[in-house]
Amino acid sequence: MTTDAGGPWLVVGLGNPGPEYAGNRHNVGFMVADLLAERMGGRFKRHGKAQAQVVEGRVGPPGPAGRRVVLVKPMSYMNLSGGPVTALRDFYKVPAERVVAVHDELDIDFGVLRLKLGGGDNGHNGLKSMTKAMGPGYHRVRCGIGRPPGRMQVADFVLKDFSSAERKELDWFVDRAADAVECLVLEGLERAQGSYNS
Repeated sequence: MTTDAGGPWLVVGLGNPGPEYAGNRHNVGFMVADLLAERMGGRFKRHGKAQAQVVEGRVGPPGPAGRRVVLVKPMSYMNLSGGPVTALRDFYKVPAERVVAVHDELDIDFGVLRLKLGGGDNGHNGLKSMTKAMGPGYHRVRCGIGRPPGRMQVADFVLKDFSSAERKELDWFVDRAADAVECLVLEGLERAQGSYNS
């Protein structure tokens, strides 16, 4: 089961701000955060204490079975995500094990999810920044985007939009990732891994 039902969870969608990045593979974390905000009936607003946009709400059933969630989209660019996330973690008094980073993952095929607690950053600049700021003991919802084709550089690949073939599956993938976040928050890591580690 999840720890301390009373306190909020901090769910961080990682991405880059600005319309030019909106459809990039690197922004799948923002896409999941946007869908979760829609489900919670909230709108992202700039937070006074951090360079980030937030939505406060609940997931799950009304009453004690539900969980308070603060959705976060850092507005600092990916490689500086740790600063805003740490400021919000301190502001809302959230322990590391109730922080969830939702991010793109090169070493997993497109459309596949993996959930875990802690671990390395695997060269991901958003995770690198978060881990440097607060240590590695937070949850990750890793959204597979696959490896770049041929000799394409990783940086070019992650900053490109999903391909037309991928876009046909993208809504389903983002929806499933949002379900996985809700399951993690409501039922704990083991249950969420059992259901969503495809």
